[in-house]
Amino acid sequence: MIKIYNTLTRQKETFEPLEPGKVKMYVCGPTVYNYIHVGNSRSTVAFDTIRRYFEYRGYDVHYVSNFTDVDDKIIRTAKEMTLSPLEVADKFIAAFAADTEALGVKPATLHPRVMENIPDIISFIEALIEKGYAYQSGGDVYYRTEKFEKYGQLSDQSIKDLRVGASERLDAEESKKKENPLDFALWKEAKADEIAWESPFGSGRPGWHIECSVMATKYLGDTIDIHGGGHDLTFPHHENEIAQSEAKTGQTFANYWMHNGFVTMGDDGEKMSKSLGNFVMVHDLIKEVDPQVLRFLLSSAHYRRPIKFGEKAIQEAAINLEKVKNAYQNAVYRETDAEAALEIDSTDLIVFQELEDQFKREMDDDFQADNAMSVIYQFVKEVNLYNERETVSRFVLEEVTGLLAQMLMVFGIQLDEEMMLDEEVQALIEERTQARKDKNFSRSDEIRDYLKEQGIILDDTPQGTRWRRG
Repeated sequence: MIKIYNTLTRQKETFEPLEPGKVKMYVCGPTVYNYIHVGNSRSTVAFDTIRRYFEYRGYDVHYVSNFTDVDDKIIRTAKEMTLSPLEVADKFIAAFAADTEALGVKPATLHPRVMENIPDIISFIEALIEKGYAYQSGGDVYYRTEKFEKYGQLSDQSIKDLRVGASERLDAEESKKKENPLDFALWKEAKADEIAWESPFGSGRPGWHIECSVMATKYLGDTIDIHGGGHDLTFPHHENEIAQSEAKTGQTFANYWMHNGFVTMGDDGEKMSKSLGNFVMVHDLIKEVDPQVLRFLLSSAHYRRPIKFGEKAIQEAAINLEKVKNAYQNAVYRETDAEAALEIDSTDLIVFQELEDQFKREMDDDFQADNAMSVIYQFVKEVNLYNERETVSRFVLEEVTGLLAQMLMVFGIQLDEEMMLDEEVQALIEERTQARKDKNFSRSDEIRDYLKEQGIILDDTPQGTRWRRG
């Protein structure tokens, strides 16, 4: 029984899907005007981990995550790069796909783009105008926030206080256009030499908030199970999505709202962001750091808590991931001399099965990834203890390596991709074995030293040479 902390109700709730065994999940994707930084990737990795856990528990997940490919930032970047907005969007969507694939993120079931949904956006806005929830002001269209009684519920703010705050941020020109300072744009009038589409409201382009309402309801239905995104999207973006969607459909937009914490930098815990200039691009970082180490760091913290990013955090993640991989690979290697017909003591498997059950309990409780990872470390410890026995069962080893691989797959770590030894190392070990037989000890030592430099430690036993990662 999975429980989710629902931002809307500010409490944990038992997950009850709209359809048994299925999850309809929408997660706000990137605005594609640049490479993603580590802070951006936190949300992508967090919700990929949540999606993977639902699948681990047997759910069929329909996962939609959009690309915002029409935006002021994209238009500005296009001018700087002397490209069209479409070319800029295509470039950075491809970069996003490459960077997130390196981080072990599964592609969404669907990645809709704003430019592909302009007719649906126009129809959605027309419906809001018809219902009295939107109005045209010149070439712009605005949403009437005060008409939506629940406005502010998601972010736990009163509409009165929000209106006061909005009025303080408006300039005189914008004040003239709006009936209320809190009203927000659904359609923006075209400016000279900018990308635009024709509509009943005049030439222009969509506002940011309307895009996700349209794509979520178009591809997942009027009501969805889970809507996710970064904590900074709670207000105004997600608040506005609820107002738009529920005004049009008359239905609850999303049953569960989930928001991930930030990535922070430095001792003062400052949020990583492009506006603060303290960001690290994933595109650059994965050239220097194993992408799986970065994935391990990002996914092994509870999704709602902040992650402190830095060299120390990366090093700790690398050490812990290496311990897990070593245990797995050594157990797989030990299968080569394990006894297939060895009588199995039931307690040999019980300890691993109990740890798997504990893993599920931790993840069922609002995806407590940090606690679940502690269970995996205990699992690894038990694997190492079993592997040190003089005689081991092949069946037990196959079972425990299978369980470990499945649990790590939830966190996007694929252990099977890095099998025991590649052809070059295997050939060197065989050459060393022959050198020892020929009493060519200098060559034998030379190979051992070389492999040690590559992180491969050799153990000579009566049963032959074994290896482990150092």
